[in-house]
Amino acid sequence: MSTALGATPEAGRASPAVGVADASLDDPARRHAAGLMRVNHTGEVCAQALYSGQAAVARDSGTRDQMLAAAAEETDHLAWCGERLDELHSRPSLLNPLWYAGSFAIGAAAALVNDRVSLGFVVETERQVEAHLGEHLQRLPHDDARSRAIVAQMQADEARHGQNALAAGAIELPPPIPALMRIASAVMKAVAYRI
Repeated sequence: MSTALGATPEAGRASPAVGVADASLDDPARRHAAGLMRVNHTGEVCAQALYSGQAAVARDSGTRDQMLAAAAEETDHLAWCGERLDELHSRPSLLNPLWYAGSFAIGAAAALVNDRVSLGFVVETERQVEAHLGEHLQRLPHDDARSRAIVAQMQADEARHGQNALAAGAIELPPPIPALMRIASAVMKAVAYRI
């Protein structure tokens, strides 16, 4: 659970922001960018927890390996968001341990049903995350090219995770579940932006 408790993760890939000039943002723009990047950081804490929970109880070793490989890329995202928060003179969400615990439990519960449901959960999660990151690309300050570079690469990676899960045999989740996931995500985003 070190991801949630403040340990600094190490990225396996260089940040997409490397070599991108940092704009001089006024204080309201800086705070807004930091709030959005804090939400993205929290999303990566949740992703680590979800994948860890799913891998812990996966029945098939191939599914477990897929979850662990995706978690490694999510570690890159977590590190990149943490670095950007530092550059924006901000901090991660104070509630990350809570987000981690809840997400781990959800991931494990999905995997306990069966691996196809677990993979379906990945597909729907990544579908929603991809859309959320697209919204952030629209909402980030136009001049904040460093944050934009990070979010764009994260969006591409998340889309690939969803496609990989679909190719591995994911099932479509039944109707109330995607809507409940959107509601839970909206609460997390609203809270993490500020706290």
